[in-house]
Amino acid sequence: MNGAPHKRQRRTGSLLGLAAWLCGLLFFLPVAWMVLTSFHSETDAATNPPSLGAPLTLHGYREFFGAESGASPWPPLINSVTASVVSTLLVLLVSVPAAYALSIKPVRKWRDVLFFFLSTKMLPLVAGLLPVYLVAQHTHLLDNIWLLVILYTSMNLPIAVWMMRSFLAEIPVEILEAAEIDGAGLTTTLTRIVAPVALPGIAATALIAFIFSWNELLFARVLTGVVAGTAPVFLTGFVTSQGLFLAKVCAAATVISLPVIAAGFAAQDKLVQGLSLGAVK
Repeated sequence: MNGAPHKRQRRTGSLLGLAAWLCGLLFFLPVAWMVLTSFHSETDAATNPPSLGAPLTLHGYREFFGAESGASPWPPLINSVTASVVSTLLVLLVSVPAAYALSIKPVRKWRDVLFFFLSTKMLPLVAGLLPVYLVAQHTHLLDNIWLLVILYTSMNLPIAVWMMRSFLAEIPVEILEAAEIDGAGLTTTLTRIVAPVALPGIAATALIAFIFSWNELLFARVLTGVVAGTAPVFLTGFVTSQGLFLAKVCAAATVISLPVIAAGFAAQDKLVQGLSLGAVK
């Protein structure tokens, strides 16, 4: 009698596992196709259906690194690293104390504060593009990488505060009370107690902010030019009036995706812990 439900549960678990693998492959196949196409020549990449067994070549990567055109991708890549890393550090520097005030030491009407942060994400980015452009023009910040740092910090801060608030709310209050009895101040509490305990949540928040900053295109495309152009803006330059060179675009997209993939793998364990923190009671 007890064996039938157990077998049914195992069968259901196997089906769910198979469905998860199929969903994973469904998301992975476009990426695998992009990487494979990046090693093909333009002629083989343009065939329909794609020629999977075509000879492999590094011509697309040589084109991306400017071996023939002379256009170096390093300045845009450095700009993307600068804007993404600095804005992520600023987001963490502001969001952790803000989340601390909204969760562990709640301020008055903290729910209204949280929903105010969330309401800033309801405005479409394109709606704020013209005012931001005019402000940047009058302050002489057009084509300046520090303008992107400020914008990315403000764009990612509401999400970071929401995420960090949920993570910090899981910290046992007894630990903080013990630190307060021992005479720990706010700075000591945040750096030596809250930060180590909430490290998975901080890593997850940092990775999300870094990915959003690295992938942002709209503001970077409109507000930058030759000096402060980022990697996504450089990628759009491969779509020319002469046509779409698919192998070269796939090679560029593969290289530009590597920093995000590397960051995801480096923080994989912390990301899983952070995103699942508080999910199981």
